[in-house]
Amino acid sequence: MSQISHVRLLPWCGADGQPAHLVTDGTESRLSRLADSIEATQLDTGGEVLKLSRAMLQSLERPTAGELFHVTQRLTECLTDALRVAESRGLRVPAYEA
Repeated sequence: MSQISHVRLLPWCGADGQPAHLVTDGTESRLSRLADSIEATQLDTGGEVLKLSRAMLQSLERPTAGELFHVTQRLTECLTDALRVAESRGLRVPAYEA
C-alpha cells in the first residue's frame, strides 16, 4: 500500500468554496497532471490579461468607467489565480536544511 507523503493545494476550490487538496504518495497522477495544466493556463491567461490591460491604459483613448471596472475584475481574478499557484508551488519546495 502506498504511503501518503504529499499534500498539494489544487488550482481550484471545492464545491463549498474551500481550498481543494490532492493527497498522494508523491507519484504523478492524472489529477496532478491536470492541476499542472490548469496552473499553466491560469498563468498564461494572467500574462495575456496584463498585456491587454497595459495596452488599454497606454492607449490615447481614455477607457470608460465600465471598461476600467471590467479590467479590474479580470486582473483581480488573474492575481487570485497566480497567488494560489505561487502558494501551491511554495508548499512543494523543500525547506532549507539547517
